[in-house]
Amino acid sequence: MDVLSFEPGDTLLLYTDGVIEARDADGDFHPFETRAAQWSQASPESLLHHIQRDLLAHTRGRLDDDAALVALRREPDIHRHRHHGRVIHASGLGHSS
Repeated sequence: MDVLSFEPGDTLLLYTDGVIEARDADGDFHPFETRAAQWSQASPESLLHHIQRDLLAHTRGRLDDDAALVALRREPDIHRHRHHGRVIHASGLGHSS
């Protein structure tokens, strides 16, 4: 099991393989991590909205697999200084046997 810190201001983004394996008409995968990074400072709702729109534009509205996304933000502790959050991708979590 890998353990990552989830600091105040961070957003945890979970997604299924249908998101990262979505392809366009030429067979190119959706550049998920690059695109999601553009919206790392957005609210979880806005982040999901941007990804959904971009994913559907990339695939021209046709997904070949189910796709699910969940975004959770850890709110900053009001008694400490503001941490400039980051998006933690599930791909950053290692798999161990």
